Amino acid sequence: MRIAISAKSFSGGALVAGLVLMLFIGTACSRLYDRVGGHFSGPPGALQDHLSPAARRLVETAFSGLDARRLADVHVHVLGVDGDGTGASINPTARSWRHPIRRAQFRVYLSAAGVTDGGETARLYVERLLELIEAQPVRSRYFLYAMDHHYRDDGSIDAARTPFYVPNRYVSELAAQWPEYFVPVVSIHPHRPDALAALDRWAARGVRFVKWLPNSMGIDPGSEQLTPFYRKLVEKDMVLLVHTGRELAVPTGGRQHFGNPLRLRLPLELGVTVVALHCASDGRDRDLDHPRQPRVPSFELLLRLLDEPRYRDRLYGEISSVTFFNHLSLALETLLSRPDLHHRLVNGSDYPLPGINLLIMTGRLARLGFITQDERQALNEIYRYNPLLFDFVVKRTVRHPRSGQKFSKEVFLLPPGLQPRPEPDFPL
Repeated sequence: MRIAISAKSFSGGALVAGLVLMLFIGTACSRLYDRVGGHFSGPPGALQDHLSPAARRLVETAFSGLDARRLADVHVHVLGVDGDGTGASINPTARSWRHPIRRAQFRVYLSAAGVTDGGETARLYVERLLELIEAQPVRSRYFLYAMDHHYRDDGSIDAARTPFYVPNRYVSELAAQWPEYFVPVVSIHPHRPDALAALDRWAARGVRFVKWLPNSMGIDPGSEQLTPFYRKLVEKDMVLLVHTGRELAVPTGGRQHFGNPLRLRLPLELGVTVVALHCASDGRDRDLDHPRQPRVPSFELLLRLLDEPRYRDRLYGEISSVTFFNHLSLALETLLSRPDLHHRLVNGSDYPLPGINLLIMTGRLARLGFITQDERQALNEIYRYNPLLFDFVVKRTVRHPRSGQKFSKEVFLLPPGLQPRPEPDFPL
């Protein structure tokens, strides 16, 4: 998960955090959080009653020619809070008046998800997510992410550095309850004493996907110590979905370098199938192949890996956040211009982040030539009721400003190498 922000410019974390903090200080009124977060006009089910003919056509065009059986969103978060019965938890700083920026960020995330903080947050979150899904004309499969604790090198849990925790069992229960919609993605920290046994257990239950957020979880994907974990992934035919690039939605404790895409060479060389989340579309990293050179965009390092023939069948890029306002000039334009890579790109929303109004600058998309002004107006109509649908439609709509190249339909259809297991045995 990331908020598309940077600490050095208009496109940065300081901007969003500062805006949120100013709103927070100025007034505690929740509607101001909604102006930054979920600036919605009504429930998802009301969408069809409020769309103009132009917006209806845009939605129809977005789904045209796609095989509904292969539609997928491979990046969806769920959350829970302490005491709600899910086993999930949030770092206390997210609710503390002593940490106003983190508290404000958490409130914005809740607003984006259309829920409030309290004992029923998890239930309301899932109900809202289901409403967003069921209000769509064609329904995808959604990969639901667990989130493991931050572990120290000695295998002990570091609660202070764990921004939020979502148990594997919780996402598996949701997938068991709504198998037509949800695919479970477990999160297993490789420093856990039972990490290999946990992979065995979840693989035996039919789970194929494992999620890491290295920057926040404290995982160096390039560490040789992780070799047994990687070998177990290969043995069990499990797929690693790993954040790449800079992480700004949650604290990282100075470990941003763990998001360097070149650190994925080790698992790739060992035969692991890897999905690089966000296509490393934000941040700059050291070029580990040329360590004396200045830092370069993380995205360029991922492109280097994608262009290496030996990784052709094992490395995929995921496109969540590439239409956010600070990813447009390099990542979005470059990916649109590379149709040779489109069969190795997969769609993800990083929900609930598409519900953060501040990130969705359709005016900027129009000014840069990715969409027309008419398309902008139609997309805004969709966003006001269903940000999840909006995220899909905007990616199906954007085109290269000069060539007119769009994302190929293969980007939105789950490739054979990333199919879930057919008959998972989820615990209840």
